[in-house]
Formats: sequence, C-alpha cells, structure tokens
Amino acid sequence: MAIAVSENTFDLQIVSAEGTIFSGPAHALAISGASGELGIRPGHSPLISNVKPGVASFVTELKQEPIILYISGGMLEVQPDTVTVLADTALHGREIDQARAEGARQMALDNINHSQVGSVSFEQAQLELSKALAQLRAVELVGRFKRH
Repeated sequence: MAIAVSENTFDLQIVSAEGTIFSGPAHALAISGASGELGIRPGHSPLISNVKPGVASFVTELKQEPIILYISGGMLEVQPDTVTVLADTALHGREIDQARAEGARQMALDNINHSQVGSVSFEQAQLELSKALAQLRAVELVGRFKRH
C-alpha cells in the first residue's frame, strides 16, 4: 500500500525479521551508515548503504520529538520518495532494558580484554560492544527527550 507523501515528507519503511517497526510518512531520518552518520530528508539522492549498529531517529510530525530506535545493523535504500531500512534487529529505545545493555557492554569489554587482536573472538567482542553502546545511547536519548 502506497503512503501519501508531500513535498515535506517521504515514505519511510523500517522492517526487521520480527516484522514492521514503522511504516508511514516522515520528515527526516538520521541513521548510522557504514561510512558515517546519514541524514535523510525529502528529495535525498538515491543511495544504498550498509547500516552499522547504532541509533536511528526519525521525525513524523514537525516540532515533535523524534522517535528513537536501536538498529543492530542491516541495509538502507533511499529512493526519491521512499526510504527503506532493512534492519537485522530494531528496538524502540523505550523497550531497551538498560541494565541488560550495561551487562552486555561489560561482558564485551571483558571479552576484548581477554582476546587477541585479530582473532575472531576479538572482532566479535568489538561488534557486541558497539551493539551494547548503541543500545545505551538509545536509552539515553529517549530519557533526554522525555525530560523536555
């Protein structure tokens, strides 16, 4: 089903293996691309990018707080009127268990400290650390916007 878009919005689709996270018009999207942070607005040039673990935020209503998501990785496709995020895993920031994310961060740090650089376990521990840090950042951002 096509979403009605205006010159100030684009059709944003965020899906993961668990299902559709968001489907509707958006004014802006910020997401962690493989080469750095990406800001997507209506009329953005077409592109395809890997998405690295990080925070994605998007605005559906002007002058409203952004919606904050944790994205574990995936793909991003930008077309003239449609932006699609195919996430490995995506969670709303408010659904993240901060204590569990902090525990995952500590475990990843412990694994990094006990692995050899260049080993598979070291690289996996680095990836797990980046995921835990991204989840903690999402929790932090949700808390910041709730206070305003």
